[in-house]
Amino acid sequence: MIRAAGWVLGLIAIEAAFAGPREAGLDGRALEAWRQALAERSTTGLVVMRRGAIAFEWYADGWSADRPHGTASLAKALVGGTSLLVAMSDGLISADDLASKYIPAWRNDPRKARITIRQLATHTSGIEDAEEDGIAHEQLPGWKGAFWKRAPDPFSIALQAPVVFEPGTSNAYSNPGMAALAYAVTASLKGSDIRTLLASRVFGPLGIPENAWSIGYGRAYEVDGLKLWATWGGGNFTARAAARIGQWMLLGGAWEGKQLVRRDAVKLATAYAGMPKPERDKDAFAPGSGLAWYTNADGVWPDVPRDAIAGAGAGHQVMVAIPSLDLVVVRNGDAIGGREGPFWTPVYREILKPLMAAVRERGPYGPSPVIREARFGVEVRRSAPDSDNWPITWGDDDAQYTSYGDGFGFEPKVERKLGMGFARIVGPANDFRGENLRSDGERIGNGARSGKASGIVMVGGVLYLWVRNLGNSELWRSNDRGKTWAQGFRMETSFGSPTFLNFGRDYRGARDEYVYAYTQDGASAYESDNQLVLARVAKDRVMERAGWEFLERVDESGGAVWTRDIGRRGAVFTYPGHVQRSEVVYDAGLRRYLLAVGYNHAGDWGLFDAPEPWGPWTEVEGVERGWGIGGTHGYRIPAKWMSTDGLSMTLVFSGTGTNDAFCTREMRLVKR
Repeated sequence: MIRAAGWVLGLIAIEAAFAGPREAGLDGRALEAWRQALAERSTTGLVVMRRGAIAFEWYADGWSADRPHGTASLAKALVGGTSLLVAMSDGLISADDLASKYIPAWRNDPRKARITIRQLATHTSGIEDAEEDGIAHEQLPGWKGAFWKRAPDPFSIALQAPVVFEPGTSNAYSNPGMAALAYAVTASLKGSDIRTLLASRVFGPLGIPENAWSIGYGRAYEVDGLKLWATWGGGNFTARAAARIGQWMLLGGAWEGKQLVRRDAVKLATAYAGMPKPERDKDAFAPGSGLAWYTNADGVWPDVPRDAIAGAGAGHQVMVAIPSLDLVVVRNGDAIGGREGPFWTPVYREILKPLMAAVRERGPYGPSPVIREARFGVEVRRSAPDSDNWPITWGDDDAQYTSYGDGFGFEPKVERKLGMGFARIVGPANDFRGENLRSDGERIGNGARSGKASGIVMVGGVLYLWVRNLGNSELWRSNDRGKTWAQGFRMETSFGSPTFLNFGRDYRGARDEYVYAYTQDGASAYESDNQLVLARVAKDRVMERAGWEFLERVDESGGAVWTRDIGRRGAVFTYPGHVQRSEVVYDAGLRRYLLAVGYNHAGDWGLFDAPEPWGPWTEVEGVERGWGIGGTHGYRIPAKWMSTDGLSMTLVFSGTGTNDAFCTREMRLVKR
């Protein structure tokens, strides 16, 4: 990947990373065929971002990366959806608020008084659209023509538009409805306006200069003491600016280590909003709606992952972001195949389906050069029912030490349910015995209400334990194999669910004199973040907060660059929206580091390998097609239960139902 000092085109300069299609896991020939086909169908610009870098970019004659293109109704997402998102994140407005809370003129109207923000944002408000088939906007009669002529202003006209069906009972596209939404959002800002909000809170922090975008047909309207900007159209964005907004949405509202808006607000905005969908007998590929963003949640685009979100406007101005592929595509131009016929069918068939066929690597990294695939045994052995979690380490006495959550442990069970309990495991994987280890570290409380172990390691006969669910994780130490614990410092940020890198028995075979820890880069073990971060500390300073340093970046030679400032931490592993609890172990037989990353609590996870603790990571294939057990989480790879050649091992995991237990399953790695 090449990181340019900046795009310097005309007056526009934006920091960017670039990667070739192959590096981005894309088929270059397929992309070129896709480009040629779209170029023949009135396309003027294409940008594909993959894994955070521009992987493909093309412009027709007369167009370039520094020339903004009209967005038409793509503005409903880029401008309307984004401004609503920020206002929701700030607690200024809620999806189920009555719009009349912000629009006084509607309070005495029996129908409009019942319209919600959710309905305005999903085209289900019942407000009639300012359109008539076959008539251009400038030729429309009456209030509809006046709306598009914006005379005297479009907002006063939109607020008076008729309601043609009971709000929330049907789906009918409505530009005046989006105008009413812009009014409501602006009123919620209490003195600010949408353009100022976007510039200061989103576009500025994203590094998008003001001459790369414009909104609202170039002007604001003063109505009822509010400075109102059109959000239903009238935007102009460079393709790169639109792609950057898509990348930010894909990252859950985070950018360069800062959460610009709340992640739960992004989820709310981009999830299916639960409202009536458009009539698919007229357009088979018309998607459902989030809050001013479209969503593929029900799989209406069969070849596209269901987490895809989109914005789109007349002339097929399209931006689609797909978190699970870490991919964003922007298409500008005139209508594909003309302006007659269904809108979404060519979006799917001509833009999205061929692009999906060009994706060679669906995961965040390329295939392992050492391990061809992982294969799983059929049998799952279950012990300690109703107890989960199970981080595990190989002790100096040849036993393994672990911790369970929300349960009673092994037989004979403890007398009361523990939020965090401890256990000792002796014997081989096919004939082990689990023993509950009574400890002063035991905690009471279910789920997030109790401290829980997220990582454990023994170094020189001393057990170290990361305890999560305490705001940020806290480090503990035991000198007597887990019977008593001394509580240490608590990380101030990021460490929602840290785990230790485990080597052999009592940390034998370690690469150096450091202890390493990985964590999802967020405060909660119950959310999925965008990246893992890596920290290390000298073996003799583990309990000293000042001794810890954090991976800032990997240099061009593949070496790790460390910093004492946790605020300058970088990513050691990136997979937007798919990084939850993790486990890392050194496979001495293969001389590779194995990383198991849980994507969620539903049974989706991945296995990755690298030559160093900081990468470069590659994917071990076979997990997605071979795992086949839903509702699981917490994937552990005990070093003690690895074969000498590093190919055979036993996985420990837990989950829901019968898998809420100490579950083991054989895993075999097949070398290339």
